[in-house]
Amino acid sequence: MTAFLIALAVVYLLPGPDMILLLQTGARQGRAMALATALGLALARGCHVALAGLGLAVLFRTAPWTFDLVRLAGAAYLCWIGVKLLQAEASALVVSGAPEPSRAYGKALLRGLLTNLLNPKALLFCSVLLPQFVDPAAGPLGLQFALLGGVLVAVGLAFDSAYALAGEGLGRWLGRRPLVQRVQQWLFGVVLVGFAARLAWLRDI
Repeated sequence: MTAFLIALAVVYLLPGPDMILLLQTGARQGRAMALATALGLALARGCHVALAGLGLAVLFRTAPWTFDLVRLAGAAYLCWIGVKLLQAEASALVVSGAPEPSRAYGKALLRGLLTNLLNPKALLFCSVLLPQFVDPAAGPLGLQFALLGGVLVAVGLAFDSAYALAGEGLGRWLGRRPLVQRVQQWLFGVVLVGFAARLAWLRDI
């Protein structure tokens, strides 16, 4: 289990669209909205664990068009988020601290869910990593897979919550520096579009 936790920590520390989304949401909309996004990401990872257990990754390999369909949908969604960020007004980047309507939290959760769920690399990660730590001699394979999947989701939520809180701190710091705020906005927007382009050009499953 120690090796599994180390592997997860290494993966969750690597910059990716999930991290950028959490930091940006925390900076623009505050802690609660970013935590709602983190919950959406956790739900998506739970779906990936379940799909990996059902063998969807095998379908991606035997029917590559299904992989391409998810890949292109994910790339389009990331690009849309990046472009929306680039077009956002500077005033919208300041955390106001005012309570958000409940539907806004639902949108934040959905944004996190779709960002991760439409990334086929996340599913393949679960499909490759989890079986490596399943031991046929240690008991029922399904139970072990479910336990490891639960740990994967919980550890991911812990890291995502930390990024959400860091994003809130970033937003407060940027609120006093309008020029840096604008540069950060463009940087995160360009990075998200770059992740979208990389996913769109991904060929190897």
